[in-house]
Amino acid sequence: MENRKFAAIAAAIILSTAAACKPEAEQAAVSQEQPVAEATAKEASKNMSSLLNPAGLTEQAPASFKVLFNTTKGDFTLEVNRDWAPLGADRFYNLVKAGYFTDIAFFRVIGGFMAQFGIHGDPAVSAAWRGARIQDDPVKQSNKRGYISYAMAGPNTRTTQLFISFGDNSQLDSMGFSPFGKVASGMDVVDALHDGYGEGAPRGMGPDQGRVQMQGNAYLKADFPKLDYIKSASILK
Repeated sequence: MENRKFAAIAAAIILSTAAACKPEAEQAAVSQEQPVAEATAKEASKNMSSLLNPAGLTEQAPASFKVLFNTTKGDFTLEVNRDWAPLGADRFYNLVKAGYFTDIAFFRVIGGFMAQFGIHGDPAVSAAWRGARIQDDPVKQSNKRGYISYAMAGPNTRTTQLFISFGDNSQLDSMGFSPFGKVASGMDVVDALHDGYGEGAPRGMGPDQGRVQMQGNAYLKADFPKLDYIKSASILK
């Protein structure tokens, strides 16, 4: 975003040994649940492996698709049109499919302006994506209310950070911010995201992006407990 506004832009499954002392019926229930737990652990491990290898997540997105975001404020749905910004849409599609948007903070929410998110809560994942830049897309749509674009620190620096506009941000169009989708439903949920911290440090009272990159959710949850989070994001069938 603008230099002054947008800069600095596995799971462990433990089964109780007490099962050996339980009645036979209860032991049977535990044994039936174990394969599900093991499958969940394998899926989590697979997702983490994918997230640590950006070069392997390059699938082309469909011409259009919808993504359901489940957040701490409720649900909203994004509708993506690949034609608007193909490279941006492809990157977003792969991030969603890989489970990137799980426990992800809306770390920079400025009332009347936008809600920014996309730094991963795990510093190892953040480090893997920091250099995974994609080229710019031509701007075909305007940054209007409810439209989503990538944050960036200059030409061809898009990675994983995104923002949803609260109002008319068409002044960003000429700066190369290319929307690739828009909120199809649930904009009231986006409007309700906590904006009490305002601009990020050092210019404001919000989180320091450098520390978010290095310390992840441990920093955010300790120092900014009122932030809202994406619990999960999934592609609607």
